[in-house]
Amino acid sequence: MPAEIHPFPESRRSVYMDANATTPLLPEVFEAMAPWLGDQCGNPSSAHAHGRAARAAVEVARQQVADLLHCAAMEVVFTGGGTESDNLAIFGVVAPGAHIVTSAIEHHAVLHAVERLEQQGCAATWLPVNEGGRVNPEEVRRALRPGTRLISVMMANNETGVLQPLEAIGRIAREHGILFHVDAVQAAGKVPIDVKCIGCDLLSISGHKMHAPQGTGALFLREGLKLEPMFWGGAQELSRRAGTENVAGIVGFGKAAALARAGLFDGGVQRMARLRDDLERGILLEAENAAVNGFGMPRVPNTTSISFGGVEGAVLLAVLDRLGLSVSGGSACTAGAAEGSHVLKAMGIPQEQASASLRFSLSKLTSCEDINFAIWQVAEALGRLRTDAGPETNRGEAAAGPAL
Repeated sequence: MPAEIHPFPESRRSVYMDANATTPLLPEVFEAMAPWLGDQCGNPSSAHAHGRAARAAVEVARQQVADLLHCAAMEVVFTGGGTESDNLAIFGVVAPGAHIVTSAIEHHAVLHAVERLEQQGCAATWLPVNEGGRVNPEEVRRALRPGTRLISVMMANNETGVLQPLEAIGRIAREHGILFHVDAVQAAGKVPIDVKCIGCDLLSISGHKMHAPQGTGALFLREGLKLEPMFWGGAQELSRRAGTENVAGIVGFGKAAALARAGLFDGGVQRMARLRDDLERGILLEAENAAVNGFGMPRVPNTTSISFGGVEGAVLLAVLDRLGLSVSGGSACTAGAAEGSHVLKAMGIPQEQASASLRFSLSKLTSCEDINFAIWQVAEALGRLRTDAGPETNRGEAAAGPAL
């Protein structure tokens, strides 16, 4: 049995830098939700006063989300999260036998949905990315064929934060009369989103990535586009998503969307970018053989993926956790996956470097003190690992962590 690992004294403080996995609920969001978690109740489909009040609250939130996306309120469909929004978009417009174009770095909510459609008789083209993690729009054009029904390319990668050239892809989709879906889960609230400028027909976002409660999401569905629902039941969401609306969650989602939209204009996003850049500079100064994955590419302001030469990423992650710093090895949805990051692999990053990569993702609540703490703890953890592990330590021994 490995020796028990005790927290370092510094671990009495805790800093959270895994906002791409989920974000804390903002106080203003909780305040907006509170009445709907208590005495104020009502089914939005009910005709009495309580029901009408619930309906009004849902529609206010719908407009707040629409304002964030620059679309009409009726084009917003509330869902149970980003995965459902992605699945609803893809399964809702693609029938067996069709052809789909997507990228090799999509979130698994898209990847696995497309793989399922392949099993049902669809064909798929998986677009490569360059070493910076970006799709070449001309690769999209070359992938099209007579039976192409849908192009699905994410806005911001969940691991590297790299932004895709969506407007160019949108123009290609329009030129050929092909539907265009965008997974904007990691972009919403961090960069401006205008569905008309993008030229997309469907766009997915998630509440808990932008300080709203978990279990909330939305799908932009262009007016006039018919969608096959995934759930059958009532006529909620204009018969596009059956089931009684999560009123408290939707109200919180709407409030978070309004706050996110304000943050795009009040300097909040620029502040986050400066903190992210400070974090990168500090870590690269303190850590030997460290590199930023996707550096030099346009990225969302809160995300950095850094590889650490000479250490195992899973071990470094565990040590940082015990030091009080919460970060991620990549997508929270694939934590512990033996095959490693499909995103870094698609970028051509060697397996050894990919397995030594960690993702740091900031939120609205991240402070300068948090950045300094993270830099210090990364340097401390690396120093301890490289001292304790030694050159003969194999992967199995390292997985248990150093005796601290």
